[in-house]
Amino acid sequence: MAAGQGLSDITCKVLKNIESIYETEQPDLVLVQGDTTTVFAASLAAYYKHIPVGHVEAGLRSHKKYHPFPEEINRCLTSVMAHLHFAPTHDAKTNLLNEGISEDLISITGNTVIDALLDVAVRDFKFSNDLLNNIKGRMILITAHRRESFGKPFINICKAIATLAKQYPDVTFVYPVHLNPNVRNTVYPMLGNVSNILLIEPLEYVPFIHLMKRACLILTDSGGIQEEAPSLNKPVLILREVTERPEVVKAGGAKLVGTNPDAIIAETIRLLEDTKEYNRMANIANPFGDGHAAQRIINFIKHKLIRNKQEITVKLRTREKQHVSV
Repeated sequence: MAAGQGLSDITCKVLKNIESIYETEQPDLVLVQGDTTTVFAASLAAYYKHIPVGHVEAGLRSHKKYHPFPEEINRCLTSVMAHLHFAPTHDAKTNLLNEGISEDLISITGNTVIDALLDVAVRDFKFSNDLLNNIKGRMILITAHRRESFGKPFINICKAIATLAKQYPDVTFVYPVHLNPNVRNTVYPMLGNVSNILLIEPLEYVPFIHLMKRACLILTDSGGIQEEAPSLNKPVLILREVTERPEVVKAGGAKLVGTNPDAIIAETIRLLEDTKEYNRMANIANPFGDGHAAQRIINFIKHKLIRNKQEITVKLRTREKQHVSV
């Protein structure tokens, strides 16, 4: 991450650099996944080149413009530009329908993050960092990095973690700290000297999945972890005020606790002390997929793009001609 890099910098950089890739590769379809600024910019660049876009993880909505920021607007704008929409759940499909997207362009597929998770989680694994291999007893995994939480909300999260760590000295709290200075400049001064809090550098995907497996509980503001944790039977406390993944809350596998330290502390203690409540949250069916999302996406692309490529191309060219004639 470049020092001082803003969202406008990312958008401009992606737009400028991906255009040449599109020109060289001449893709029939650009697949984007998620709601990052890169996804938005890559979709916009494809739109400028009249290349159809397929959006994986389409239809997630918090219905709050700045929560999460900038992801909510990124995914809304990506949906406007996309031609094919791969919705992970029925709720996501409903959101798209409510926005006027044609039902025949939407497929409920589940999320490919579950496909990847189920593949990786069964592998034998040992951490390169022996501090992680040698953790004894219960471990709570923490991830927090959202832009909308910078400042006081983030300080409150750290206060809650510090309080919990002192109250439960036999529990290890592991926090892979995001590289953003707004995160690190708060986390290290507030949590760096607590003996049972282990602050580590961000992990790559495979070790992080196995760290999730090792945890008894996850405190996070991440979107993807809300989807992944139920497949690993891990309860989640969501460090946000709203979620675009309400399915996991409805299913009982996660709770919204926000950034209020009292709420974070109370719900964490409840799960550490109440075995019945812990087991209830840990044992739900994952609403986000069964590990076969990728195949469903392939099938939909074959049906919609390959068989109907001519139809899509004709529609695009017709619109161009109409625009020119006007």
